[in-house]
Amino acid sequence: QVQLVESGGGLVQAGGSLRLSCAASGRFFRINAMGWSRQAPGKQRELVATITSSGITNYADSKKGRFTISRENGKNTVYLQMNSLEPEDTAVYYCNAEAKSAPWGSWNNYWGQGTQVTVSS
Repeated sequence: QVQLVESGGGLVQAGGSLRLSCAASGRFFRINAMGWSRQAPGKQRELVATITSSGITNYADSKKGRFTISRENGKNTVYLQMNSLEPEDTAVYYCNAEAKSAPWGSWNNYWGQGTQVTVSS
């Protein structure tokens, strides 16, 4: 089992920045891809960015240039640096990780509980 704990959310004015963190803990053999998604009120959850264990990143088109995903494999932690925030970025941000509990096990996807980001105009 993998537990993911997000932190770093909060209230920020438009144009400001926030850095989200997500630390994975528990009993697992390996973590592969990690990522961030978000869900605004009344909307479906949408992908923000992902990063593989080797550092290959992928962003939703609308997030390129303002958001940067990174990770520290030794700490099993993924980050999301968000700059030039807009009110439309207001959402609950969720971290996820693809992990297996044993070398012969299957890959499973785990989610954190989410952290609220609110951008005021």
